[in-house]
Amino acid sequence: MTKSKIIVSRRTLLKTGLAGVATVAAPTFFIRDAWADDFCNMPKGDTVTFGFNVPQTGAYADEGADELRAYQLAVKHLNGEGDGGMLKTMKPLALKGNGVLGKKVAYVTGDTQTKSDAARASAKRMIEKDGVVMVTGGSSSGVAVAVQSLCHDAGVIFMAGLTHSNDTTGKDKRAYGFRHFFNAYMSGVALGPVLAENYGKDRAAYHLTADYTWGWTQEESIKNATEQLGWKTIKTVRTPLGAGDFSQYITPVVNSGADVLILNHYGKDMINSLTQAVQFGLREKMANGKKFEIVVPLFSELMAQGAGDNIKGILGTANWDWKLTDDATKTFTKSFGAAYGTPPSQAAQTCYVQAILYADACERAGTFNPTEVIKALEGFEFDGLGNGKTLYRAADHQCFKEVLVVKGKANPKDKYDLLEIVKNVPAADVTYDPAIFGGELGSSAAKKCG
Repeated sequence: MTKSKIIVSRRTLLKTGLAGVATVAAPTFFIRDAWADDFCNMPKGDTVTFGFNVPQTGAYADEGADELRAYQLAVKHLNGEGDGGMLKTMKPLALKGNGVLGKKVAYVTGDTQTKSDAARASAKRMIEKDGVVMVTGGSSSGVAVAVQSLCHDAGVIFMAGLTHSNDTTGKDKRAYGFRHFFNAYMSGVALGPVLAENYGKDRAAYHLTADYTWGWTQEESIKNATEQLGWKTIKTVRTPLGAGDFSQYITPVVNSGADVLILNHYGKDMINSLTQAVQFGLREKMANGKKFEIVVPLFSELMAQGAGDNIKGILGTANWDWKLTDDATKTFTKSFGAAYGTPPSQAAQTCYVQAILYADACERAGTFNPTEVIKALEGFEFDGLGNGKTLYRAADHQCFKEVLVVKGKANPKDKYDLLEIVKNVPAADVTYDPAIFGGELGSSAAKKCG
């Protein structure tokens, strides 16, 4: 008789007044243990299934493709295949390279389409049909917030992929959601002083902003950081995700009185808006007696490849870069390169790390029960995953680590060498009081599916 059947029998006997018989047939301590292990999608066979929910189509599909490659590599390493990757560098480490808690890791995939509704539908299918014990992925904060809420309600942990909005671990944080990637507030704090050093404190900025949760908080964070330096904000304009043609938004910038254009765009949107801004001659323009500048607060090597020469000299921030010199970064870059023939993006690194961190938390907790896994992740301090010493803060499930300020290289060696790191900002400098963004985690009690 399985544990679940014993529980049903106990319920039936209680209803018929024969609870004493149940006590004889199944000791009380056995019943309690069964209940303790009764949670959504409790693995019952010799495998445990992860759900990789990434944008395979849409404006952020390039990041999604690299995320999926990283997740597949993580599964190999967790199952003891390949060279082990960052399982060789992570400290402390509970994983043994034989799966997770003795079970081999399997996975299913979904396409978020860079749309919240599609992402929720895909995650729901993974939970209800495929029996995943954890969902991870996404390259949009709108997607992350939507899927995180769904997973929390379902009782399945969500290890967010690439999500940069302050809201993900701010007003929309959830007990079942965890983020390794940095956020817009950290970008503003890290980038502000570098902008002042390079462009001065007497500047007038014009913002073009992706019209969803990430763009809003990115605009707010950079606006606050630059205004504290003395910059003026001329105007903020919202643009639809996946617009393609940004000319109607860039044309008014020319005679706006601004001398800096801040592009709060990501993925293909950033590639298109930056390319079109350069075509409009903004990089050669003089305004207010100063050379006109363009800033991209959130950068990636994948975006740089798409933008080509247009990114040369442009400042921004990044969560990680494959050219860092620590042992973990070197190990991961070698492993990823051997598997796929290219260096990994920051999207790949953060997703690989999230899969490893979840698996290690299960191993440390000794169970897949999400309540215990959440406890294992909260306040966990680790090193050797490519970002230096990192804390998964218990209060909001946000990771704190160094932030990179990067710039488009003037003379890159090849198409993978497009960004240079100009400053490593320590974690202490970007750490903040979680109360500034509000939100409540809610209960971490284990739940049954449905």
